[in-house]
Amino acid sequence: MRKKFLRNSGNLLRDKTTLVSGIIIIVFLFVSILAPLISPHDPKDADLNRRLQPPVWSEDGSWDHILGCDHMGRDILSRIIYGSRVSIFVGTAVVVISAIVGTALGLVAGYHGGWIDTILSAIVDIILAFPLLIFAIALMAATGPGLKNLIMALAYKEWVRFYRLVRGDVLLAKKMEYVETARSLGARDIYIMFKHILPNVFTPVLVLGTLGMANVILMEASLSFLGLGVQPPSPAWGLMVSEGRQYMMTSWWLSTFPGLAIVILIITLNLFGQGLREAFDPRLSLEE
Repeated sequence: MRKKFLRNSGNLLRDKTTLVSGIIIIVFLFVSILAPLISPHDPKDADLNRRLQPPVWSEDGSWDHILGCDHMGRDILSRIIYGSRVSIFVGTAVVVISAIVGTALGLVAGYHGGWIDTILSAIVDIILAFPLLIFAIALMAATGPGLKNLIMALAYKEWVRFYRLVRGDVLLAKKMEYVETARSLGARDIYIMFKHILPNVFTPVLVLGTLGMANVILMEASLSFLGLGVQPPSPAWGLMVSEGRQYMMTSWWLSTFPGLAIVILIITLNLFGQGLREAFDPRLSLEE
């Protein structure tokens, strides 16, 4: 198991696309953590004297505001840097909560089956009947905007992805010989679930979490764009795109730069998640 993990890790590092994607993700992570240190200005500092100031390479641009200023004279680069904290925090929080809840319920439902599996599967089917964005909009409309409500609204449905993955893997794993052997030796169910089955579903959960984070960040940006996520004057990429859309014909940089940040982060997360899947997914390894 350990040798196989090390071999797959080596394959992951040799994949240039995955490696570059991982480096870009690490850069985004450090930018979000070190935002107070590297941000050139206070992201909420408004000055109408520099309203709609263009980027530095434009005729009226300034090195003091490299990416220009928005309609309230706030530095766009600083707001993008601080906005990365919102996106990464929301993405991480939602994925962690969803992974814990979905894995735990999937483990129990897949292993024990019976009425527990029937009830949970029925709940999952009901939740899946609604598109994620519409489901999140409805919850945010009911609970109100805000960071906490945003995280809970996205996690309410995101856990279903982990539940279905873990449940399916557990249904297969509990029929394996090593599980039957442990059971015949008198091992308790809780011991079998966490000692023998859970380690084998950890890697697929990790891969799904990486891919799911990209989807969560996109949903966060969409809700913030619609005014149901992070509220002004707090910086959030989706909110910045929304605020700048009415100036697109004259001040394109207001929406373009935060939009590019969203695109770059989502693409790199998807590429990195796909690389993880190709390197660690045991089903792909069997196919090879």
